[in-house]
Amino acid sequence: MSIRSRREFVTFKHPFRIRSIERLLPEGTYEVVTDEELIEGLSFAAYRRVATMMMVPVAGSRSAAVEMLSISSVDLADAQRVDASASDD
Repeated sequence: MSIRSRREFVTFKHPFRIRSIERLLPEGTYEVVTDEELIEGLSFAAYRRVATMMMVPVAGSRSAAVEMLSISSVDLADAQRVDASASDD
């Protein structure tokens, strides 16, 4: 089984929530890591997502410390949608 990781950065213009994270996160740019595994037996390369993680500030820390938390890609998309619609106001 072959796994690859993709890194991207997402920016939120407003404080936001991700369903699996129990606190409000501040606006800013966040690193998101997505692990995907190769689907075997196909005549072309195809991958399926197996994990999505987000680097977030450590709760209650005033330093630059971050922690990597597992999130749902659907929850991330929902948070991005809410943030974008708040920008339209």
